[in-house]
Amino acid sequence: MGQVKKVPLRKCIGCQEMKNKKEMMRILKTAENEIVLDTTGRKNGRGAYLCFSRECFEKAVKSKGLERSLKMSIPKSVYEELEKEIEAIELK
Repeated sequence: MGQVKKVPLRKCIGCQEMKNKKEMMRILKTAENEIVLDTTGRKNGRGAYLCFSRECFEKAVKSKGLERSLKMSIPKSVYEELEKEIEAIELK
């Protein structure tokens, strides 16, 4: 019998649902305290996962889920930049 491969699950900071890691995007806090969208999911730093939907992003902003996950306060300009990137991903 072959071994069953374990699927990595992560919790969305917006809707709080556990989903497959590949179905979500990773928002990353680098060592320089920069916040970037990690498309590969392999960069070094503290990460938070979010579904590919605008509603989850809005819930995360409202509940300050991103700030809690990354353990830092996040400027409004970063939220605006992330929103633009999410819109670009949704259009694809």
